Formats: sequence, structure tokens, C-alpha cells
Amino acid sequence: MKALAVTDVAKFELQDIDVPKPADEEVLIKVSYVGVCGSDLPRYFEGGVHQYPQILGHEFSGIVTEVGKNVSSLKEGDRVAVAPLVPCNHCEQCKSGHPQLCLNYSFIGSRRPGAMAEYVTAPEENCLFVPENLDLKIAATIEPLTVAIHGLERVQTYGGQKSLVLGAGTIGLMTVLALKARGVGEITVIDLNPHKLEIAKKIGADNIVNPLKENLDEYFKENGLADLVLETAGNHITQVQAVQYANRKASVVFIGTCTKPIEFEPEQFELILRRELELKGSWMSYSAPFPGFEWTAALRYLATGKIDTTPLITGIYSLEDKALPLEKMREKNTDEVKVLYEIGGEDIE
Repeated sequence: MKALAVTDVAKFELQDIDVPKPADEEVLIKVSYVGVCGSDLPRYFEGGVHQYPQILGHEFSGIVTEVGKNVSSLKEGDRVAVAPLVPCNHCEQCKSGHPQLCLNYSFIGSRRPGAMAEYVTAPEENCLFVPENLDLKIAATIEPLTVAIHGLERVQTYGGQKSLVLGAGTIGLMTVLALKARGVGEITVIDLNPHKLEIAKKIGADNIVNPLKENLDEYFKENGLADLVLETAGNHITQVQAVQYANRKASVVFIGTCTKPIEFEPEQFELILRRELELKGSWMSYSAPFPGFEWTAALRYLATGKIDTTPLITGIYSLEDKALPLEKMREKNTDEVKVLYEIGGEDIE
């Protein structure tokens, strides 16, 4: 089979390797589509992998072509989306219903071979049956949507709640979609990229704000602070702004991964106290029973059309394009949001 493997820093090789054999509790999946995640960029460009060679790809859909002898809920020909986390199921966190905090986890596309290949294996419990009315292309976008849903699960949401999303990347835009599906109130999105802000507006944001064009302090003084803030950019500036623009008794959820030291001025940090803010961290997208409510909800939202991630798909590539989609995502002020490799497509043969 063909597989796109990282073999060194910023080096992809399109290899011809053996088709993997599923273990007794696993299935073999013919990959249809696989998305490129922002976390794949340091794995490729900065050598952030656990070993070489490594096949990336953890946001994917496909068709079951072989089942292990102990598999009972899936059969050949089933269309599936796959949760990439492989928890140990034995540690304290797993046993207490928090697989996202597993102390000894594996991960498809990171610690074990991923889906930038024609075939990949996955545990039976990681696979979600995709109904016929849902395109496998859209099913490949479930994983980042579950990250947004998990973030919302960390706090209370309610009708009329003024929400602020910091960052209009993939997770930020997925958060907008999840907020709309929840039926919250006014949604404001902040980002520096005008193209991504326009997508945010298209998918349901009530207000879009570009700090290069508007003074944020003046904007929130005029329009009011947010009752719910979701920081998705992982930027040291927006992580401070998440506190600054939160209203009294507001909830603040940090979803974006830190990349630089965060510095609060004393009066900024004191807002946490003075406004009695609720600060929550959100890690990955799993709960019990595994893979969790986030996954069944995301699948239901997409299958019923309550959420449509189509506007977020900005590019489709082939494995032969190698690093091209990653290079486009890395460009400054890129217009790319969610890019996919099309491998097997919708073909069930």
C-alpha cells in the first residue's frame, strides 16, 4: 500500500509498505479522507514525532475491509469515522471515566501509524458507524468538531449567553458551529485573518472583529463583555485577552495549546478575582463511555445537518502532493482552514 511517512525533519516519503494486519480487537480500514491538523505541522516541520518513520493523520474516515476475530459490532463494508486516542483503560483516569487524561495512552497518527496511507488499523471501540446520508469527506471533520464540543462541555451554556471566540482557525470555527447548535446568544469572533473572519460570519457568528482594524478595548466598552469566552488560538496575547474581555461571573475555557510564556499585568490577573471568573482547561475530546458524548453528538449534528462543516474545507489533496497542504497551512495569513488528503474517497470497492 502507499503511505506518506515522515522520515526526517521536514521530509516526507511516499512509501510502498505492507498492508497492516488488524489485531483481534481491531479492524482494518481503507482510508477515504484524512485531515491535516495544526498539531501535524510541528510533527513534520520540527521533528516532533516519537520515532522515524512515522505515518501522520488522526482526523479520518474510511471503510472497514477486515475485522479481527473478537470484533462484533462492525463488519466489512461499514463506513466509519475514527477517534484517534487509544487509552490504556487501566490507569486511574481511565477507570474514573476520564480517558482524555489517560496516563499511558497511545494515539493514531502520533504514537502508532496514522491515516496518511491507503489502510490503517484501529480498535473496534474507536470506530463510529457513519450513516449512508453523510459523506465520508464530512465524516473526516468529526475529530476537530469534537474538540469544540468538549470545550463547551467544560462549562454551562444557555440561551442568551454572549459568547466570545478568540481565534478563527479550525477549532475556533468549529466552536462557532457548536455554539450555534447549542442555541446560545450573540457570538463574537476575533481574528487577524479577514478571510477566516468572513467564514466565521458565514457559518453563524453575529460579530467579527479584526484587531488590526478595531481597538478591542473600545469595542468591548461599547458592546459589552462576554459571558462565555473560548480561547482557541493558543496565542499568548489572546490567552490574556480571554480574561480581559470576560464579564463578571463569566466562564473562560482555554482550548488552544500554549506556544509562548503568558504574561499578565497585575491588574489583568486581578480581574480573575474581581470578576469571580470561572477558568477551565479543555484537553482533547473524550469522555465515558469511550469515545464519549462529544463523538456521538458530533456525528448526530453532521448526519442531521444541524452542523455543516463544508465551508471549513478549503483544500483537497492527494498523497502524491506530499507536504504541499502542510506548507500552505503554514503560510503567514493563510486562507486555508481544513485541508484533506483524499485517498480512497467515497468508493466502497
